[in-house]
Amino acid sequence: MNAPALDLAVITGMSGSGKSVALHALEDAGYYCVDNLPPELLAPLAALMPGQGVRRLAVAVDVRAGQSLPQLPLLLHSLREQVQALHLIFLDASDAALVQRFSETRRPHPLSLGSDASNREALAGAIARERDMLADLRERAHRIDTSHLRTAQLMAWVKELVAAPRAQLTLVFESFAFKRGLSLDADYVFDVRMLPNPHYEAELRPLTGLDAPVAQWLAAQPKVQRMQRHITNFLRTWLPALERNQRSYVTVAIGCTGGQHRSVWLAEQLAHTFSRDWPTLRRHRELIGGRPRT
Repeated sequence: MNAPALDLAVITGMSGSGKSVALHALEDAGYYCVDNLPPELLAPLAALMPGQGVRRLAVAVDVRAGQSLPQLPLLLHSLREQVQALHLIFLDASDAALVQRFSETRRPHPLSLGSDASNREALAGAIARERDMLADLRERAHRIDTSHLRTAQLMAWVKELVAAPRAQLTLVFESFAFKRGLSLDADYVFDVRMLPNPHYEAELRPLTGLDAPVAQWLAAQPKVQRMQRHITNFLRTWLPALERNQRSYVTVAIGCTGGQHRSVWLAEQLAHTFSRDWPTLRRHRELIGGRPRT
């Protein structure tokens, strides 16, 4: 039988990580969205939608599903052959970010025994239990770390993800600042803080790695070129093996001190190089609209 002409996006992840924002983004992109769907209803709903004229379906499934949550990985495996495209997106955030969000909203965590969201010790325990319950899904999904993201950034990243050309493997090149914390969604992290830094050039300091003067300055640095070659050679060696292992997404994170110059330029260069062989996406965590975040 031919697979139904249905694009299915499954949003999962940690409570408080932004799943509602992701669903809103997908709704804006033309998806029919369902929140807190029991996993056992996923396959029947996916089969029903094309007959109703729905070609894009997005559902959120998380620990609110309770005892039926362990069924989800097996259900998703079977669904891959029954739909035209399947995107599994896992939203994550650091424990500190999640505790702060629950404390600010004073909403209870789904796994908390009481309703006092300000009890940080109980909240930390609920977050730890949730991480354990979702560990299998996290390893199977494309991960987005929302710890330092603004709402507009998360919405844009989710839309770009589901709009990427369908392929066995999609590469995501992400720049970030070590001073704001390690990128939690990365499969590979490359530290480029030892490279020459445009920050110490007065005329380049307010610019970013997207600007031509910074790009020209970095391209002229032998150490930067050497780092680019080393990362390229490493990825060219191991990406084919990951593709044969049926990986859907690989995120390569490039980190420098401020996430403004070196990491941005290298992420752009690597994305350009590898776009000849695989679909690629670019993300710059510390930039908003191409400019440094405040």
